[in-house]
Amino acid sequence: MRYVLALLLFGTGALADCPAPVAPQRDIIADSYYDDPPVYSHIDPLRHAAYEAAVKPLETYLRQVAASASRGDKECTLRWLVAWAEGDAMLGKIEKDQAHFERKWMLAGLALSYAKVRDAATSDQRAAIDTWLQAVADGVRNHSEHYKGKRNNHYYWEGLAVAATGAVTGNKADLDWGRQVFAFAMNQIQDDGTLPFEMARGARAVHYHLFSATPLVMLESIVDERAAKLDKLVAFCINARTHMDAVSQRAGVPQLGVLDDDYDWLPVYYRHNPAAAVAEASGRKLYINRLGGDLSQANPLEHPFTK
Repeated sequence: MRYVLALLLFGTGALADCPAPVAPQRDIIADSYYDDPPVYSHIDPLRHAAYEAAVKPLETYLRQVAASASRGDKECTLRWLVAWAEGDAMLGKIEKDQAHFERKWMLAGLALSYAKVRDAATSDQRAAIDTWLQAVADGVRNHSEHYKGKRNNHYYWEGLAVAATGAVTGNKADLDWGRQVFAFAMNQIQDDGTLPFEMARGARAVHYHLFSATPLVMLESIVDERAAKLDKLVAFCINARTHMDAVSQRAGVPQLGVLDDDYDWLPVYYRHNPAAAVAEASGRKLYINRLGGDLSQANPLEHPFTK
């Protein structure tokens, strides 16, 4: 009933162009697709296909929410968020670590997308969405705090997901938890800008440095800090573009899986650190669903540098 009332609050015009939300997914059942532990660099095709099939409804949902929020369709975005909030999505059975990993990526993208539209939400919509995102963030934090594995890129994404939720809902405890994760990450970055756990990823060492930088640059902006260690990580990532052979030699294997869009987080970093900005010759839209979609404009949770 609450969802029906929420739809009535939207009116009828704009929603005519808004597709019906995909069914809320309470459970996430997903497993790792790497077959070479402890390096985790070789993807097993069959396992990866099974993983993609398992998370397709989630990724479809996030893609739609990020797209509608990015194009300014606030009513449609809120409609989709309310639907999953009412359905207690991602609050059921979360099976295996990979499922927990997927949930935190989802939370990061949803919280950052929500930040773009929250000002248009009614009080009932805010209450439903805020309560839901907070419950998902509690689950992410709980898994993180009991996780026995390495504190690598996954931990950084957890920090972003929880901090973004705290920032958009006004939960100081979640925002402070994100600050703790950011401080931990900065202590992991070496003087040459590398992350030991990511350098150990063999053929995907560069990829996982980029994958670590993605949440960290947004997290730095959200908590409004300036970290010299993050500058070193970013410099390493940028340098790897033209010096991949040097990284391959250090990792002991040629590097794989690095694409142009792996650098789409750079505008976030440059907005917060304009002195480091360099010209980026790219005609593509800079876009990452897990960072809320379109990155050409600052997210409301960012803190762009001002004199």
